Amino acid sequence: MNANKRIIVPLDVSDEESAIALINKLEQVTFFKVGLELFTSTGPKILDLLKSRQKRIFLDLKFHDIPNTVAGACRSAARYGVDLLTIHATSGTDALKAASSALQEEAAKVGVNPPKLIAITLLTSISSRQLAFDLKIPLELPEYALAMALMAQETGLDGAVCSPQEVAQLRQTCKDDFLLVCPGVRPTWADKGDQKRSLTPKQAIASGADYLVIGRPITAAADPQLAWQRTCEELITVSG
Repeated sequence: MNANKRIIVPLDVSDEESAIALINKLEQVTFFKVGLELFTSTGPKILDLLKSRQKRIFLDLKFHDIPNTVAGACRSAARYGVDLLTIHATSGTDALKAASSALQEEAAKVGVNPPKLIAITLLTSISSRQLAFDLKIPLELPEYALAMALMAQETGLDGAVCSPQEVAQLRQTCKDDFLLVCPGVRPTWADKGDQKRSLTPKQAIASGADYLVIGRPITAAADPQLAWQRTCEELITVSG
């Protein structure tokens, strides 16, 4: 896969006008992420815009609710024709199964390809200390992330979101047909910001990541297009 196709750029802005401005600055980007802030502001209009420009879409709404509710949300999301969709693994096995089934059934009903449903293992802003002391989880962070990914795989999900520091272990255990998406990736020249468990793009891909979500180093740069090009160049030696 070409380097530029491995990078997902998040449209972490508050309104449609700002999103369009960013898309226009990054014409070479093929894969964009739409998260809670932008989707809450614009609704599916932004998805229609991206599809009209032949862009791939990661709809990152991180569903987390009871099985009936996440199933209903997935039925609605299936109609959008996006490529990736997220749900928290901590919703539990019943909710994960219900979400996956509803997504497949609705996509078949409306005649579209279902998005890949991927589980959030643990937010990349959470450190080992926060996992233990704030969330009271009595597992080491890598062990916890692996347990969440395995639960997602066993319930029929297509992949997981994990920090790049856990991706090697997940790749080894979950094998090649399990999609791994890594946010919190920071190019060598970028500040880590609030990402506690980060690697460089080259390190993350070499460890087994399929896709990298890289936001502020690109979108907040003085020249986003130049930052995008610099980021792609970091991947040339590991992508083909």
